[in-house]
Amino acid sequence: MFLEFFYLLRARGLEISINEWMVLVEALDKGLANASLTGFYYLCRSVLIKTESDFDKFDAVFAEYFKNVQTPEDLPEQFWKWLSEDERERDINDKGDGEDFYRELDELLQMFYERIEEQKEKHDGGSYWIGTGGTSTMGRGGYNSQGIRVGGKGRHKSAVQIAGERNFRDFRQDNILDIRQFQMAFRKLRQYSSRVEGAKTELDIDQTIDETCENAGMLKLVYDKPRKNTVKVLLLIDSDGSMLPYSRLCNRLFQALRKSNHFKDLQVYYFHNCIYDNLYNTPLCKRGDWVDTNWVLSNLDSEYKVILVGDAAMAPSELYRKGGNSVIGLWNQELGIDWLKKFKRRYKKQIWLNPINESEWDWTYGSQTIQAVGEVFPMLELSLDGLEKGIKKLLVK
Repeated sequence: MFLEFFYLLRARGLEISINEWMVLVEALDKGLANASLTGFYYLCRSVLIKTESDFDKFDAVFAEYFKNVQTPEDLPEQFWKWLSEDERERDINDKGDGEDFYRELDELLQMFYERIEEQKEKHDGGSYWIGTGGTSTMGRGGYNSQGIRVGGKGRHKSAVQIAGERNFRDFRQDNILDIRQFQMAFRKLRQYSSRVEGAKTELDIDQTIDETCENAGMLKLVYDKPRKNTVKVLLLIDSDGSMLPYSRLCNRLFQALRKSNHFKDLQVYYFHNCIYDNLYNTPLCKRGDWVDTNWVLSNLDSEYKVILVGDAAMAPSELYRKGGNSVIGLWNQELGIDWLKKFKRRYKKQIWLNPINESEWDWTYGSQTIQAVGEVFPMLELSLDGLEKGIKKLLVK
């Protein structure tokens, strides 16, 4: 069963033994994949992959092997018209009462082609016909755990989609955003440092290279006056909840800043989803282990460069309602969006780094609040490219 997939995994460098493969076959015989390709994806990864550094490689192979398992596109033209006219979209949290038993893909495809023959008019919101916004096993804009999506954008992702997104690319040991790469990006903030009066005792590497080249390759050392650190940074990090998948990436960013010697002062605080009355001292966000946000605004002057890190994905009420943080047992009188605007007004330079891929900001969970936060702060993707663009924004005078 799936022997070609087994050989492909090994050919791509994944160390999978015969015993591990037989365990997977046994798990399949017991129905642990629930006759679902998505279930098969997670079962394979759980049984065969021994380290998270291989998750990305597994995703790449899975997407390669199963890439042709996709939505049938050979619908009559009339069906496409029905699907595009007054298209209905089901609330993403409404999963209905749909069927609780699973079907093989062959059976689903047979049902699909039977519906094509039977259906004579547009249907939406139902559980049988090809339409939109329903719980039928075929259509779009609705929900069915084992359905065939017909065009449109997937909201409940299939296994091939999940694998194709390569969400674990950053975990690969051969392609990782490491602390040193972040440190190199932050070095550009040294442009804000001032030169100290006195002797030229600091090696100017760029000028040394230029002068050496001008000197026909003969080394010519160039010195300059040492710099005095004048840059002050306030780092605010969203912690816990939806940020857990990005905790490792955020930790590298934090370590890079901590190990940097380019700053006169570095202050680090944490928040959960949005900033409210208090900022936490640790990423655990424990009640009582915090400082008053107004104290931070009053005591850290406007020369601090503010870097906020978070996915900005939350319920709209957390931004726009009093008591928006009641989901964690607290109560805020001032709206979350107003707290963010306080930081905007107080500090001259701020950026927001978002670990979600920028290409997903318009449609992923929390897209409404991502857009709202992006209207307050310049928002960039938390990647080396995004960080470098953000540093440039902090450098603009």
